[in-house]
Amino acid sequence: MKKTVHIFPHTHWDREWYFTTSRSKVYLMKDLHDVIENLEHNPGYDRFVLDGQASLVEDYLKWRPQDIDKVRKLVQDKKLIIGPWYTQTDQFVISGESIVRNLLSGIEISKKFGDYMNVGYVPDSFGQESSMPQIYQQFGIKDTMFWRGVSDEDVKHTEYTWRGLDGTDINVYQIPCGYYIGGIIDESKLDQIMSEEPFEGIVKRSTTSNVVFPDGFDQAPPRHDLPQVVDKLNELNQDFNFRISSIEEYIAAVKAEHPELEEISGELTNGKNMRIHKSIYSSRSDLKKLNTQLQHYLVNVVEPVLVMGEQFGIDYPKSTLDDLWKLMFENAAHDSIGSCVSDTTNEDVYLRYKQIRDVTTNLVEITLRQIAVRIKKSQDYPITLTAFNTLPITRTTVVEKEFYTPSKNFHILDSEGNEVDCSIEKIEDQTEYILGQTIQLDPSKKIYKPENVYKVTAYIFVPEVPAFGYKQLYLDPETEKTDLLTEVKSDSCLENEFYKITVNSDGSLNILDKIAGKTYENQGILVDNGDDGDSFNYSPAKKDWLIYSTDQDNSINIKKSKTVDLAKIHFDFELPKTLDDRAAQKKNTKMPVDVTVKLTKGSKVIDFKVNVDNRFVDDHRLCVDFDTKIASEFSFADVQFGTIERPVYRKEAMKLWEANKDDWNEKPITIETCQSFVALADKNSTFAVLPKGVREYEIVGDDYSTIRLTIFRTYGMMGKVDLLYRPGRASGEKVIATPNAELHDANLEFDFGVSLEGNSFNESKIAEVAKEYNTDLQLYEYSEFLNGRLIFCLEEVERDLPQTDSFLSVTGDLIVSTIKKAENRSGYILRLYNANPDKALSESIKFKNVPTRVELVDLKEDKIADLSIDNNQITIEKVEPAKVVTVYFE
Repeated sequence: MKKTVHIFPHTHWDREWYFTTSRSKVYLMKDLHDVIENLEHNPGYDRFVLDGQASLVEDYLKWRPQDIDKVRKLVQDKKLIIGPWYTQTDQFVISGESIVRNLLSGIEISKKFGDYMNVGYVPDSFGQESSMPQIYQQFGIKDTMFWRGVSDEDVKHTEYTWRGLDGTDINVYQIPCGYYIGGIIDESKLDQIMSEEPFEGIVKRSTTSNVVFPDGFDQAPPRHDLPQVVDKLNELNQDFNFRISSIEEYIAAVKAEHPELEEISGELTNGKNMRIHKSIYSSRSDLKKLNTQLQHYLVNVVEPVLVMGEQFGIDYPKSTLDDLWKLMFENAAHDSIGSCVSDTTNEDVYLRYKQIRDVTTNLVEITLRQIAVRIKKSQDYPITLTAFNTLPITRTTVVEKEFYTPSKNFHILDSEGNEVDCSIEKIEDQTEYILGQTIQLDPSKKIYKPENVYKVTAYIFVPEVPAFGYKQLYLDPETEKTDLLTEVKSDSCLENEFYKITVNSDGSLNILDKIAGKTYENQGILVDNGDDGDSFNYSPAKKDWLIYSTDQDNSINIKKSKTVDLAKIHFDFELPKTLDDRAAQKKNTKMPVDVTVKLTKGSKVIDFKVNVDNRFVDDHRLCVDFDTKIASEFSFADVQFGTIERPVYRKEAMKLWEANKDDWNEKPITIETCQSFVALADKNSTFAVLPKGVREYEIVGDDYSTIRLTIFRTYGMMGKVDLLYRPGRASGEKVIATPNAELHDANLEFDFGVSLEGNSFNESKIAEVAKEYNTDLQLYEYSEFLNGRLIFCLEEVERDLPQTDSFLSVTGDLIVSTIKKAENRSGYILRLYNANPDKALSESIKFKNVPTRVELVDLKEDKIADLSIDNNQITIEKVEPAKVVTVYFE
């Protein structure tokens, strides 16, 4: 039977890589203009796939607005094929909300010009994440095309079905030899091309008489003579019918033959036939930390605060949020978030994160301020501290806060006069500075202006802040001595209701889980080793040397108070400066490290902060080990919308690799990533680590009982050859040095937490603990004397709001992914998912006011069904594991 070869012209356009976005945009002006000229004037050249990225159209038209009508016509004529993405996103480091918003943005932009390619096209993402089938299907996308993550040992054919973590299936059309194979056509051998590799193998692996043939390359212009090449191919290859086509046309042709398809399931990270850069999760650890922080901040704090603000007539700045998310999408592109780019490009990545951080923190500040100044207050207390809870559950927690007080001794009270525990860590006199900042729009009005002002860093135990609401607190300066965080020299223990932690003389920790009655000894040991890798892959030094914190000189300082106990453990690490020094086992430089362990009142999370002076060491990796004593075959970690069980050792893959190392692009390692937690568990215990910076882990030890969390790693080259974990050629450019990736910084800082439960993982609710851990309670201080240059001056308003309020609450065990403004309607979106890997869960959602409409919607926010309201409440029944549900209400 004659086979049809669907040639789809395309370019894979990295918006930045070893080059910057600026350079890429300049060349895009030239190359996309050539594409338009081809599609308009080159007979037979009537298809071009623009890499699935709508942002390229947006970039182009910003600088060439005169071409907007041409672009619109070509899109409508299905010649220029755009979308569905905004940018070609990573799937593992990036959050589920980022992926969903990326598709929403790409589809919305594409529809302004006509339509979008309804295929999950990800030609170069470093593996395929297990939530993607569900995400695609909820966008009405039933097919995906990708390259990386599935080898010839996983499936026999290039077309198959992929079952995601939640059980959703999607059709896969794999380009097994890469998106660039059409760019290696040798015109002198057109008559032999289909009988040689890679094309011969592709034909054999096809399930139908249709073969896909991508014609394009990285940042490559269109091939003007492609129609003539196609004519020659047809002339010289009588068994094949070559045609210029598109991805959607190829998929339709395959489906028309109704092939019987194999099935594959789970996350797709096999690196045999193509590299997936499994340890890219820790490249440029400083930028990974910013991504982690800002992803959580946007969905856990910023958007809920802005929704809360709109309840009081404060405009929801949707266009601002759209711009901020686009900056996140630019950084989410697979190379950008992977940090497998040049130092100059990473400067651009950092700048975008800085812009997001600066705008979001100020959006939150002004919105909280506009609400706080309207809340009724007691006339006895001129200084208010308003606690805002952005989760739809009642919260009691300790907040670390800087604020101003007229006295060194003060109390904090709730609206009923009950004292709230508060402990001072630091206090400094700022009277002259602060009082000199006050601005009065009406100088004739008498305002509260104290004689003294002190800046305080304190820990405040804030009780019972209502779900998705606020609670008013007051500062009372007329009191006796305030509780201070005080050094305790005779005690080596930290303690709260849940844990007792003993700091051992070698700097390790013994952790007693008081509820379970179980002690975990020698925890939190730092381990430093060599990193012979590059920006794409961690790889251990060929002559490595592991150096542990327990063998270093240390000093230990313990401080205690009513609300918090702190241990600061200082290590004077002695390390090799270079990989050559490490091979010679020569310690010739210092790396001072401070580990702060914090235990707060009422918290089930033990906080860790690691500060490192890394100015003097090259090419190394610092990790922290927690030996759980739970021998494991699987680890638990959260992915975008669920919890996955991953093998701690890939036994079958390792056998195949050991037998045929030369056939593998990458060693099948078990360095993994998570969204917010990794855990080991048995039926009686769960030990979870909750990273707030780098989210990379490995399960190590003879019985695979130790969680090893990467703190940071450093390297000096974009690409290197012949790594232990990635043999052969360099990934990226081997001539580009990346000295900034050595992270020679005097104060690298990374945070993470540990939480213990005395039961199985399914009963532990670790996902809920992690959600709260990554959602800080917001505390806003206001008094008239602070209104001025310090926080900008605003006019006084009437205080007309109650001292406490709640707008929405949930009473089930689903995890809240987001609460935000709907994309194209007046109401709001509440998205939840089931993080329990074993059982279905239900959820009740209660509203303060009766909503006029409540609907179950998909990820596009299109209506699936109406939801019935009973007593201001709706119920969502039996959400299966890893399923995501989205509710629209107004």
